[in-house]
Amino acid sequence: MNLHKTLATIFGMTMLSRITGFLRDFLIARAFGASGYTDAFFVAFRIPNLLRRLFAEGAFSQAFVPILAEYKNRKGDRATHQLVDHVATILTWALLATCLAGIVAAPVIVYFIATGLKSDPVTFNASVVMTRIMFPYIGFMSLVALSGGILNTWREFRIPAFTPVLLNLSFITASLLVAPHLAQPVYALAFAVLVGGLLQLAIQVPALRKIGMLPRISLSPRNALQDPGVRRVLQKMVPATFAVSVAQVSLIINTNIATHLEKGSVSWLSYADRLMEFPTALLGVALGTILLPSLSKAHADGNETEYSSLLDWGLRLTFLLALPSAVGLATLSEPLTATLFHYGKFDAQAVMMTGRALIAYGVGLIGLILVKILAPGFYAKQDIRTPVMIAVGVLAATQLMNLVFVPWIGLAGLALSIGLGACLNAICLYLGLRKKRLYTPGTGWGHFCIQLAGALSLMAGVALWLAAKFDWLGMQPHPVHRMLALLMVMMGCGVAYFGALAVMGFNFKAFKRAAS
Repeated sequence: MNLHKTLATIFGMTMLSRITGFLRDFLIARAFGASGYTDAFFVAFRIPNLLRRLFAEGAFSQAFVPILAEYKNRKGDRATHQLVDHVATILTWALLATCLAGIVAAPVIVYFIATGLKSDPVTFNASVVMTRIMFPYIGFMSLVALSGGILNTWREFRIPAFTPVLLNLSFITASLLVAPHLAQPVYALAFAVLVGGLLQLAIQVPALRKIGMLPRISLSPRNALQDPGVRRVLQKMVPATFAVSVAQVSLIINTNIATHLEKGSVSWLSYADRLMEFPTALLGVALGTILLPSLSKAHADGNETEYSSLLDWGLRLTFLLALPSAVGLATLSEPLTATLFHYGKFDAQAVMMTGRALIAYGVGLIGLILVKILAPGFYAKQDIRTPVMIAVGVLAATQLMNLVFVPWIGLAGLALSIGLGACLNAICLYLGLRKKRLYTPGTGWGHFCIQLAGALSLMAGVALWLAAKFDWLGMQPHPVHRMLALLMVMMGCGVAYFGALAVMGFNFKAFKRAAS
């Protein structure tokens, strides 16, 4: 498998997902702005999203994929299919119970996640209603995560990477066609989440059938629980859940803090999250998707040299692409926010507050992405304890930083704490990999970093110089001109960065490699 071509495929699909995601956010921002009702929606949407990240895409994938790769490489198709069937059965029944409990307990959940909304009964009740509408989304997306883990293990990356596009299309349709006809238009977004989750699950079925791994779900989970492979997955999920929950607890705390700041804060932070997630998904998620099954295979084959080489390749590519993304977010926060969101009810204050949070995210973006590259180095070895211990310490450090930064710079302090906490997490993961001798840096890192520093300095200067030539808020009546201006500035930054690297003799061909 050519990792360069595979990454390009995932990158392209993820880019399509992010472009449709920005169109969705543009329509939501224009139609709803940042208000109490949008805060209610973003709080409600965050609840199933947190559970999805916690159980489905987080703990479950980390526990399931390495064991699935081991079965595939060592035990044959029949045993592997049986494992898939049994895991799918347990997961389905657990999800039914979780969704029913979540719908019933929605008022309690919303209260604990967003205590600040309790002072506004209308907003609180709206959030409860939308939480109940959207809670089944966790069920759909958990099964999507199961399907994605199977497909990725079989090197079928395109469908899982394309899947999020369907949620965005559901949002776009709801914003344009459904919202205008509802008494409370924001409820259309909640129904869009539900429909989008169902569509994302449906598209997995043909791909799973093609590779012969479509799960057969049993009406009784008893036999599935007796499967040794299932028990191993469940045993690994306990520490994995704890590891992922640390990051999600931090997000819950930050959401709660945001509800105690001025109205609109949850929405501003959510819009900044969306911009930050663009490079995080393109780089961190795409690379992590490739690395976990590739590292798991190298571990199963006992190829420690390939294991270290894969990590080195991922780290260098992350530095090459994540650092200019971080500089771009920090230096172009106002142009990006204004161009994408400054329409309709999304006013100048919303641009300013979202931009401040975006600058803070830019500071810690490299850490947010590196964690997604370094953590698979432990998960592929079925070592979940080390990331757990690191994550607990990072949670405490992040909340201590909140105590310092939030009173000082408000909403931006929440984003800054998350970013700096991620950097601390990445440093600890790196040191852990070195200590366990799972990773040895390749040659040439010093020269590589010097080249990056020179190119990044030039790029930052060009970004600030070009951005200062436009009145980004004043261009609101001319959205096409503003988009063209942003495109020109971004192209100038790209030419400056990659041009400087080329002049310094940077070896781009070194990033082309194949996995064994």
